[in-house]
Amino acid sequence: MTAKRRRPLWPWVLIGLLGLVVIVLLGSFVWRLFNPPVTPFVEGDGNGAGQRQVIQVNIVNASRVDGAAQRAMAFLRERGFDVVEISSDPATAQRSPDLDRLGDRLSAEKVASVLGIADTLVVSDIDSMMFVRASVVLGTDLESLPLFND
Repeated sequence: MTAKRRRPLWPWVLIGLLGLVVIVLLGSFVWRLFNPPVTPFVEGDGNGAGQRQVIQVNIVNASRVDGAAQRAMAFLRERGFDVVEISSDPATAQRSPDLDRLGDRLSAEKVASVLGIADTLVVSDIDSMMFVRASVVLGTDLESLPLFND
């Protein structure tokens, strides 16, 4: 009677681990393909060809939640946006719209995307005296924004 020769197990373990790494990398690639990162930059206004500018934002807290504007400001600044002003409004807003202030809807949509505000709430309210590209009004629907879901 001859003894059966056992094959080593380590090649199969190595193949399994390499297959798992390939699956994770492929999943990451597909995720980035459908969810590209949002950049806080916009192309220049013709002053300098190809010059990129940081999107400037102001935040108005109309939610009656203390510290909501400061939290949104820190969140946007961590992602590279330039929050130039925060304020509060004594009137309470039900929804959290993102207002396009210079006719640059793309910039307002970038801010809305980062904050988790729906595209339907991006509204053009052009006010060239504000000198910002977008204004975010935080309403009482804060719980629907990913930033405030902790």
